[in-house]
Amino acid sequence: MDHSGHGMTMDLPPFTLGRGLEWSTDPFFLVACVAGLVLYGWGVARLVRRGDKWPVGRTVAYVIGVLTVMLVMCTKLNDYGMVMFSVHMVQHMVISMLSPILILLGAPITLALRALPTAGRGRRGPRELLLMLLHSRYMQVITHPVFTIPMFIASLYGLYFTPLFDFLMESRTGHIVMMVHFLAVGLSFFWPIMGVDPGPHRPGHLMRMLELFAGMPFHAFFGIALMMASTPMIGTYLHPPASLGVDPLTDQSAAGGIAWAFSEIPSVLVLLALLFQWHGSEQRQAKRKDRAADRDGDKELEAYNAYLASLNARSN
Repeated sequence: MDHSGHGMTMDLPPFTLGRGLEWSTDPFFLVACVAGLVLYGWGVARLVRRGDKWPVGRTVAYVIGVLTVMLVMCTKLNDYGMVMFSVHMVQHMVISMLSPILILLGAPITLALRALPTAGRGRRGPRELLLMLLHSRYMQVITHPVFTIPMFIASLYGLYFTPLFDFLMESRTGHIVMMVHFLAVGLSFFWPIMGVDPGPHRPGHLMRMLELFAGMPFHAFFGIALMMASTPMIGTYLHPPASLGVDPLTDQSAAGGIAWAFSEIPSVLVLLALLFQWHGSEQRQAKRKDRAADRDGDKELEAYNAYLASLNARSN
């Protein structure tokens, strides 16, 4: 059956979760995800062998994050995303908003910096190259909120409401390029906000919250625009396979509802992570002050008591 006039043939059964979750033939994301899991596992094993500790929670978050990418890109859901706007929107929301948060909570860059060996004086190995990249002008630009927030927004309005989306959807390659872009934009947007891995920009916790909420309303407005449209807006999904029994306008409305509702999920996850980090930071700062007070014999308290004594002497 012709795929929306683009020349792609795809005969799909009615969409059900039981029959839909089968391995897709697209190898790119499968190879990349497996490589990411293997490298992460190697890093954790290397730390454990030398007696260092690595939080289990970080490993769990990273693995789940990679598995969510595999779920939407390495199963039959990827095929259905080519012909159903609502399924594609699930892919988009997961790979741009949920997967990046989980992957970043796994702190892969911190793990790499701790696990990779140093190359030695005057030499450049993988660890040195990674450090150069982290401190490069390129990373300063793509992780700055002046870049990340507009890019986060443009990935919605500049893609779906222009002919670019239909052009990319003409082939599986274009679809993969689009999904890689969504993942990259999500990682660059949430990286400075999460603040787990080192990076060029380390704003305070309050500023991170402001950066988070600066982009989320545009997701909601995008979803509402799709839901309120009286005609199908995306040419790719004008003619879904008859075997699916999908009405294009109803499918578009469902896609808008997914985009609108899904923006709340990462907001809650990131907000909880930021509050937890903020609390931990305050506790660490309090402990540092206590240790400093123990080392100097609590001179600040002694000085304050002396000040009170001087005031009392003056009053007498």
